[in-house]
Amino acid sequence: MEKATVWPAMAKAFESTQGDLTDKLLAALEAAQREGGDIRGKQSAAILIVKAHPSGKPWADRIVDLRIEDHPDPINELKRLVRVSRAYQRMNAGDLCAEKKDWECASREYGAAEKLIPEELETFFWHAVTMATAGKVDEALPLFKKVFAKDPKWAELVERLPAVELLPKDAKLMERIRAQK
Repeated sequence: MEKATVWPAMAKAFESTQGDLTDKLLAALEAAQREGGDIRGKQSAAILIVKAHPSGKPWADRIVDLRIEDHPDPINELKRLVRVSRAYQRMNAGDLCAEKKDWECASREYGAAEKLIPEELETFFWHAVTMATAGKVDEALPLFKKVFAKDPKWAELVERLPAVELLPKDAKLMERIRAQK
């Protein structure tokens, strides 16, 4: 470390930060950087969090496993990837809700993902697909419109989804979705 104050600053930030372990570790990394950080400069950052009690399936025991190997601003890039990871966890939770046909839960989880990474069209797209599949077409259409307006390639993907049973094989539904282009 560049200075002896780095470790105490990390400990203070970790202990005083609200949130989960990831939030606390990010705060500690930021505190370290403010104190001068690594004497070699900024280049990399990582967070690895595993379950306290291993299941025997190492791939399932990793709660967070993110690393930045080479970046001019590694901590901010790590923070961005944490947001993305959390958003995809919410989307996965939405998928699980949809499997149970709990459409309110699915919509809530996808909405949470959209708030985490509003720049990512995929969250809005799969939210729309899930709502259309649930028969909540009026909720789905504005989401499709938003996605198609920013990137028309997503409309091509919609056309492929009924064949793989990710959208109902319903000509009227597909016509309403196409009209959002």
